[in-house]
Amino acid sequence: MSKKIGVIGAGVMGKGVAQRFAKFGYEVILLDLNEELLKLAKAEIVRNLKMLNMFEKNFEVEEISNLISTTVAYADLAEVDYIVENVPEVQEVKEKVYFELEKYCKEDCIYMANTSCIPITLIGSFTNRASKIIGVHFMNPVPIKNFSEVIRGIYTSEETIVNTKELLNSINISVEIINDSAGFVSNRLSHLFMNEAAFLVYEGIATAEQIDNIFKQGFGHKMGPLETADLIGIDTVLDSLKILYDQYEDSKFKACPLIKRMVEARMLGRKNGKGFYTY
Repeated sequence: MSKKIGVIGAGVMGKGVAQRFAKFGYEVILLDLNEELLKLAKAEIVRNLKMLNMFEKNFEVEEISNLISTTVAYADLAEVDYIVENVPEVQEVKEKVYFELEKYCKEDCIYMANTSCIPITLIGSFTNRASKIIGVHFMNPVPIKNFSEVIRGIYTSEETIVNTKELLNSINISVEIINDSAGFVSNRLSHLFMNEAAFLVYEGIATAEQIDNIFKQGFGHKMGPLETADLIGIDTVLDSLKILYDQYEDSKFKACPLIKRMVEARMLGRKNGKGFYTY
């Protein structure tokens, strides 16, 4: 019998995760705070599938869309086999989500935390099933990125690791399994790049376009650090830097004032049309 997937959070990552699993035939339940937000999320998933189908032409959009149901009630997740949590990178928010999940999810349900920086062992402490908590850092955009960074917490069981790897491989995602650390590998490195690039703009050394072009033309990166920040969301970048600074107490993670001002001005990147670039 096919596994059921619960996806918490209908933002950029949650929509991508739901779409990816549904495209590979999994039944998905997408949960968020209100029906209007979920309606918009489902409509965007359908649009994305239609666009993808223009290039692939090997699947039925309606058939995949019908595999994704939406809900605002945690009780509707009682029978799912896996949870993928994608809520904002704020510890208190995540703690409330796992408190609700523990009320309803069955004992053998595995929690996959799609977190940017919060340690997996810490997330496990919000539950009574630390052995079934694992970090799965999906890459954005999820529907087309075939790789995930997978993080084992101190108490994550070998069975959880094996089951998670098999699940991800079944949706054509390869993995690297690493040990727990705030920010893991990808975000400890990428957020240093993004933060320092923001300082270069803040200090008037170079424009965002120049910095990103140096990374693309000079280093062969597909995206520059500030294009990446806009894709992730400037608010998410700031939240992640705060966590990294708190965890390591190292000044290299202290957020650039420009990033703080951008968040205050609601210049959040692609999600609302204005960040380091205008969309």
